[in-house]
Formats: sequence, C-alpha cells, structure tokens
Amino acid sequence: MTARKRTIAAVLVSAVLLGGAGGYGIVAWAGSQERRTGGNAVQAVTTDTAATGDRIVFRNTASGDGYGLVAFVPLADPAGERSVTAQACDRVYATTVVEMCLHIDRGIVTAFAATLRGADAAELRTWPLPGIPSRTRVSANSRLVAVTAFVTGESYGTVAFSTQTTISTIDGTDYGNLEDFALLVDGERITAADRNIWGVTFGSDDTTFYATAATAGRTWLVRGDLTARTLTAIRESAECPSLSPDGRHIAYKKVVTGTASPVWSIAVLDLETGVETLLPTPGNVDDQVEWLDDSTLLYGLARTDVVGDSDVWSISIDGASQPRLFIPHAWSPSVVRS
Repeated sequence: MTARKRTIAAVLVSAVLLGGAGGYGIVAWAGSQERRTGGNAVQAVTTDTAATGDRIVFRNTASGDGYGLVAFVPLADPAGERSVTAQACDRVYATTVVEMCLHIDRGIVTAFAATLRGADAAELRTWPLPGIPSRTRVSANSRLVAVTAFVTGESYGTVAFSTQTTISTIDGTDYGNLEDFALLVDGERITAADRNIWGVTFGSDDTTFYATAATAGRTWLVRGDLTARTLTAIRESAECPSLSPDGRHIAYKKVVTGTASPVWSIAVLDLETGVETLLPTPGNVDDQVEWLDDSTLLYGLARTDVVGDSDVWSISIDGASQPRLFIPHAWSPSVVRS
C-alpha cells in the first residue's frame, strides 16, 4: 500500500469514527484526492489571467490537480486546450461581467457557500448556503443572480428532498426565498408545506424569470414575476428550465422513466405554439442545460464508468439529431459572448 493510499485509508477510518457532517467532509475529501491522482486526460494549461473573448466556462472534471476547478475553452475551439483557473467550484455560471461559484468547502466540518466574482476574478461578495449546491444562473444583462441549494437530500432523485432558491441583484439586493412567492396553479394559490422551487432561468428584463415548482409529487414550469412576487404555472412535468437567447424556446428536464428512481431527458417547449419536443438524450440528464445558440443545447452528463467525472454534450433542438460529445471531462457549462 502506498503512502497516499495509507493516508486515505486513515481518514476514511476517522470518518467512520466521527460520523455526521464531519464524516461527510472527510469522505468527500478522500474521494476528491482519488480523482486528483494521475495525469490530465485532456490538454490543459493553468492560468491566473482573467478570461477574455468568446468562451465556454465550465467545471473541469479531468483527473489531476485541476479536478474541480473552473476552466474555459475558446467558443470557436471547444475541443482545444483548456485554461484551468485556481477557483474551485461545484457549480459555476459566468457572463462577461461576473462569475457565480457555488462550492463545498470540505474539511473536518464541511461548509457550503456561494461566491460572486468580477470579470477580473476578484471576489465581490460571498454568503453561506444551507446545504449542497445545486443550481446557479446569472441574467444575460448580468444584473440578477439565482442560487439553489439542497436543505435536505443531495439530488432530485432523493425521496423528500427540500431546496432553497433565492434571487438577488449583483450588488446584493435580496428578493428572498422563492418559496415565499405566491404559487398559482390554474388560478389557485398553492400553500402546501412541501412546495419546492428551484432551477431559475431569467427573461430579457429585470422582472421575469422561469423556474421549477413542485408539490405533492408534481412539478410545473412556472413564470415568475419579481415585482408581483408571483409564480404562475404554465406547464406540468418540467424541471430546471433554460430560456433560449432569442426568448422563443425553453428547454428543461422531463421525467421519462420511473417515479421512485426517475430518469430525466431533455424537452424543448416552443413558447408561441406550445409544442413540446422530446430530445433523444441517452442516460440520465441531471444538469441545468445551457444554450450554445438559438438551436443548440449543451448539457452535462455524468460518466457511468468513473465516479465524479462527466462530459458536456451538444444536441440540436430539432428532435431528429443525435447528441455529440462537445467537451470531455467537463460539467456545468456556460456560454460567454463578449
């Protein structure tokens, strides 16, 4: 047994003895150490220079020292050499103005936090999260940011999970927990204690957004209004929406198999005609999709052969084209156009 493996074995034993949140932190640390070993499976270079130009920002999941760090590739060459930063994020979203990072700070006591940085990577503000990071999104005009974290559970496949989703302005004005907004389904206000709201995407103004609402085992795509503080259901069975740049389509996850152990695929809704197109995405898509352009989506898909690794795939919204590998060993993509 090597010295590294003896060290990992020791901390795993300590995790069993400690239990609780501390044990979770140690196990997570040990797992991250395993994934950090070995060389990178892709061409990569470390950088401390602020990113510029059209690019795709994502979480690097290639093995090695850059695992879990924010990386970017040129939009014109997504398969090319990636630049890996020093920022560790479990979920990231970027625009030309800011970068939003949700992170798990692993240690004897594990903490969860959100950090907003400027285009120069300088920290603008940071705040704690109630649990494991799930989703984040910045509006196209870089004025609003949404954050979702689990309060209980660690995935949407977990029975009786609970989330907290907030929207704030970049400068810190807080609109609060979206569960406090009025949820309207068929004109009736839903006040059930088990309601959850998550997966925000923003409209073209500073008022409109879309999100997922759930209660009693049902989910809806809802249109939100920050001024009226309302969430109005517009379609059932839709999760983690993403609005196209031209505002004509919304993509979202849709359960296609099972309820106790759901499997999600991607669907696209034409907001003018109401026509929904289910895309031929294999595997279980559990990522908030991103638009490469008005007719192409990007999404992260976990690898089944390596725990903690994933790839970013692309697919046309026509429903007739098969997905293709877009960026290997990557997760949580965001398209940044300068």
